[in-house]
Amino acid sequence: MMAKLPIFSRSAHRKPNESMRLVVVTIVGVVFGFFIGISFPTVSITKLHFPSSIVSYIEDKNSGLTAQAILNHAWTSARNVRENNGSEPSSNTTMRIYVPTNPRGAEMLPPGIVAQESDLDPRRLFGDPAEDLPTRPKYLVTFTVGISQKENINRAVKKFSDNFAILLFHYDGRVSEWDEFEWSKRAIHISVPKQAKWWYAKRFLHPDIVAPYEYIFIWDEDLGVEHFNAEEYIKLVKKYKLEISQPGLEPDKGLTWQMTKRRGDREVHKDTEERPGWCTDPHLPPCAAFVEIMAPVFSRDAWRCVWHMIQNDLVHGWGLDFALRKCVEPAHEKIGVVDAQWIVHQVVPSLGNQGQSENGKAPWEGVRERCRKEWGMFQTRIAEADKAYYEMMGVTPPNVTFVH
Repeated sequence: MMAKLPIFSRSAHRKPNESMRLVVVTIVGVVFGFFIGISFPTVSITKLHFPSSIVSYIEDKNSGLTAQAILNHAWTSARNVRENNGSEPSSNTTMRIYVPTNPRGAEMLPPGIVAQESDLDPRRLFGDPAEDLPTRPKYLVTFTVGISQKENINRAVKKFSDNFAILLFHYDGRVSEWDEFEWSKRAIHISVPKQAKWWYAKRFLHPDIVAPYEYIFIWDEDLGVEHFNAEEYIKLVKKYKLEISQPGLEPDKGLTWQMTKRRGDREVHKDTEERPGWCTDPHLPPCAAFVEIMAPVFSRDAWRCVWHMIQNDLVHGWGLDFALRKCVEPAHEKIGVVDAQWIVHQVVPSLGNQGQSENGKAPWEGVRERCRKEWGMFQTRIAEADKAYYEMMGVTPPNVTFVH
């Protein structure tokens, strides 16, 4: 036992030296690491660019590529970009992107990557994206449809060339039954049961979505098109510089306003005479600057304005026709009726049957009552909005009244 004491004693004398050495090494390491760290500039992780080869890692679980390897590659890329630019950022602030002119919510993106607009063109799931669309439609036509009007819509669609994208809003949920038509295979189908045309328009025809189309047709389903050709219609709209228009209506059926009545002695008309007292100004609706919401056609610029005026909760659009003039100037010159290409309103109350019977009333009666109520609500909102604006500007609002 005594023979082991010297060994124990030597260990006890060596321990303080080893501890001191460990402390010194640690301090030196920290100092060295600090100087190494400050010798590299700060790099924002948001500026790292991941190459397509890294993206493919997501698809290849057996690649053996680790998260550390991805980051190492990204840091190297960032350093190379910085060296190629020959400049060093002074702080994180100079690296931050903020572009106030970008669309709301995209201010932190470089403008070159912002894709504000889209379209309704279907694309392939394979191949080169640049080759997805051999030809692109120039115009868009939409119909709000139920299966009972299938044959009528088939006749109508045939009046529109391949220059038109076809979009059907299905209010009865029956979509697959349209597959018998060849054109239906290239059409876009949106199905939400028991909704009206302007409900769909507000939700699916945002101006940034339909921006690629020069003109947007937003039509009902009960229109006879025997005397209509869409390409000829577009030619006349361009000739007379109409931003908002509609085809003339056959005068013997489904006619409400004199303005929309077809005239056989001209290509286009922009004004009319109505019943005494209906028009406070010959340049205002319903004597001018007026088309109905049954079969309107909008230029892309006019639609951008009109879309913002459509109220989210007012689904039938009644009263909108009297306010369209707010979106073009001068309205009595840029809103008109195309007489040379005319249609027939067949007055089929198919959407009315999608209503609900209440208090002994037929479904269509409840729908019509809602339409009238919405008209009044819309007029009130327009009037109040006008009044608030003019008061804010400190000017007297114009005294304009319309037919109720």
